[in-house]
Amino acid sequence: MSLFKNFNLGKLKESLSKTRDKIVNSISETVTGKAVIDDITLDRIEEILLGSDIGYDTTEKIIESVRRNLKSEKDRSGERTIEIVKEGLIESLELTNSGVKEIIDAKPYVILIVGVNGVGKTTTIGKLANNYKKIGKNVIVAAADTFRAAANEQLDIWAKRADVDIIQSLKGTDPSSVVFETIKKSISDNYDVVLIDTAGRLHNKTNLMHELDKIRRVIKKLLPDAPHETLLIVDGNTGQNAIMQAEAFSKVTDISGIVITKLDGTAKGGVVFQIVAKQNIPVRFIGVGEGIDDLQEFNSKAFVEAIFN
Repeated sequence: MSLFKNFNLGKLKESLSKTRDKIVNSISETVTGKAVIDDITLDRIEEILLGSDIGYDTTEKIIESVRRNLKSEKDRSGERTIEIVKEGLIESLELTNSGVKEIIDAKPYVILIVGVNGVGKTTTIGKLANNYKKIGKNVIVAAADTFRAAANEQLDIWAKRADVDIIQSLKGTDPSSVVFETIKKSISDNYDVVLIDTAGRLHNKTNLMHELDKIRRVIKKLLPDAPHETLLIVDGNTGQNAIMQAEAFSKVTDISGIVITKLDGTAKGGVVFQIVAKQNIPVRFIGVGEGIDDLQEFNSKAFVEAIFN
């Protein structure tokens, strides 16, 4: 069930056009005109899937499914082969509970945002704040990336655009103190949603782990069941780097969902399948444009349909 009602299939199809060219159009060219799909053709389809960042495990399962179906079915056409690939990709994403989590009875509902610098973390927080604001939620943002002054300035601009409140601090302030102040205010002033920005210093894993642990402890002092969601932001345009970031952050904190940004105009949309397969973490949102309304809830079936149609 959609929470934000902002799904736009046309926008999604448009943003995945290069991914479609790389996967579907390449497979179509390979199978067109073939009466029977042979091993050479299957090898070529396998190469296309691997070259589209879909990942080895998912690719092998799909190729095996194609082989199995071609042996048992009468219809061994290229069109049926493409349909089997599509079904396999949908199935690979449905292994996890993708899409946005419903806001539970907890109030405030606390979402911790993590990710390296440059992946669109600040922008995503602004768009996420806008999504919640549009469904009538009272939102406050904690600017807890206190190591980059520019991050706070940018977040302040996005908070104003989304018309939500923000708690900031001077550069170099302890991030956990900003979080404490924000959570305290959210409880006393009856906010519905708290979005917490964090520093993206993955190159220093020990410091990052300690910082995130401290932030979690501070949150739990005031709200024992929080954070209710920890979202990792990755840039879909970076392909394998996004996968490595998902692996690295999973080692330093508990990730409950992933947001994949910058899918508009990239040929690397296949990375979605690989992240889900490797980490078994659901995708919550995808960024399909630069506008404030361009952060869509992730729907696995619609995502694959948009690639193929």
